[in-house]
Amino acid sequence: MISFSSQMLIELVTGFLWPLTRILGVFAVAPPIGNSTIPMQVKILLGVSIAMVVSPVLPKMPAVDPVSLSGMVITAQQLVIGLAMGFVMRLVFAGIEMAGEVAGMTMGLGFATFFDPQTHGRSSAISQFMVLTSTLLFVVADGHLAIITAIVESFQKIPVTTDVHQGFAFYRLAIWGEQIFIAGVKLSLPIVASLLITNIALGILTRAAPQLNIFGIGFPITISVGFLVLTLLMPYLTTPIQQLIGSGLSHMSDGGNPRIANQPPPPKP
Repeated sequence: MISFSSQMLIELVTGFLWPLTRILGVFAVAPPIGNSTIPMQVKILLGVSIAMVVSPVLPKMPAVDPVSLSGMVITAQQLVIGLAMGFVMRLVFAGIEMAGEVAGMTMGLGFATFFDPQTHGRSSAISQFMVLTSTLLFVVADGHLAIITAIVESFQKIPVTTDVHQGFAFYRLAIWGEQIFIAGVKLSLPIVASLLITNIALGILTRAAPQLNIFGIGFPITISVGFLVLTLLMPYLTTPIQQLIGSGLSHMSDGGNPRIANQPPPPKP
């Protein structure tokens, strides 16, 4: 007859519970699985399935009772780490969405908005288009598999421990958020620059022909130029978007290295 001691039972439970908590934290936020349109049951089922597969190959978990105070602290710590890792990828898509918002407003399509189920707010058509395109690139480039790989690698770089000082380097997350929104502005810069030139040309045309109805021709010209530039620009946007996603996956995987987390943030130049 096979018998289990209490210590063996604790190791069995914690070896599955704590990886599952971190995985579910990532899946709650990281796109595309973190989208609110995906049912919670699907996220939980996927998280349980992945935890069952990867838990045997993960480092040994601390021998701590999961219902004790230390065990609850570890559980909360794994949830926060998972949410932070998922938030890194959320920032990537937020930067791309920001680029679409800036481009749409510059084109004069600020009124063309749709309901965004993720943020429960309004999002412009150009923004939705760029996010959907980026999501397709993400899936085609096996980004969903890269997220799972990053989660597994994170247990080597951010081990499950009772030391609350070891965890995700949140100051690096703040710095990454700053850089990602700069990247979003850079993505929209070609459209903004072309429309700025268009508006200057329309202003000169108005001064040359005051009888010209600038409001009648300016709006369709601005939209037409914006769509033309966006169409010509799309083949060249794939590379920076893929680089942005790759950088996000890299930050997601090693951004919480405890050896880095315990160091002070580097001074800004």
